[in-house]
Amino acid sequence: MKELLKRLSPDERDWSLAREIDPKRIPAHVAIIMDGNGRWARQRNFPRIMGHRAGIGSVKTVTETCAQLGLEALTLYAFSVENWKRPRHEVEGLWRLLRHYLRREVSSLIENDIQLVAIGRIESLPAFVQDELTDVMEKTSRNQGMRLNLAINYGGRTELVDAVNAMIDSARIDGTLDSLEVTEETISAYLYTSGLRDPDLLIRTSGEMRISNFLLWQIAYSEIYVTSTLWPDFGRTELLEALVDYQRRERRFGGVTRAVSPAAQEDQLLLEEIEVPLR
Repeated sequence: MKELLKRLSPDERDWSLAREIDPKRIPAHVAIIMDGNGRWARQRNFPRIMGHRAGIGSVKTVTETCAQLGLEALTLYAFSVENWKRPRHEVEGLWRLLRHYLRREVSSLIENDIQLVAIGRIESLPAFVQDELTDVMEKTSRNQGMRLNLAINYGGRTELVDAVNAMIDSARIDGTLDSLEVTEETISAYLYTSGLRDPDLLIRTSGEMRISNFLLWQIAYSEIYVTSTLWPDFGRTELLEALVDYQRRERRFGGVTRAVSPAAQEDQLLLEEIEVPLR
């Protein structure tokens, strides 16, 4: 938080928003569905690829702001397994933009102590994309600050399939397949996000009310924040607004609040007075 405030001026709205945020309750892990690039371009009569290009600026701003706030992890949904259905020229343009982003931002990632990790079926990407990702991941592997997960050729269902297959392969190699016990912990250990906390907050831009096959296992208890802002227009202010909203919520994880309400006390008294027949 101190790193962010050093970059802000008291007369800025972002300063006021940042001051509303409790440093002790900042989410450890934020995940974002970056949606709306195409609509942003269409509203301006631009080719769709221009929307994706404009979205790179939001990636940079949001990533650096999250690192300055002290988050442990940020996961960005960059390309889904379903996105291969898009026109070929758009998909090829996305790979060129990704290469441009990686080459341009590697020094900034190192400067901000951010570790880049690509999650998804990376082996199916074009060779030059794999090479670029590998290079940047190696260069940032020793960074100790925030981990930036780029979900590329990613799908929540394919992640679960890959996790189960990896679990079975490991047990077969170890000779423990017959005694393999599947638990929530073992499944989590084989996910792409193994070792990370599950996202506390899931943000979706562009106003769409769906999760689009993203982190299906991990977001079981994530708070969800949907904004109508299109991704290229989503910057530091919008991120801080999302965090302020997140901190106003009460996370119960299926339980109840510690404080017992008068109504709850009355219910308890009634239960003590009334014999409820068992069926």
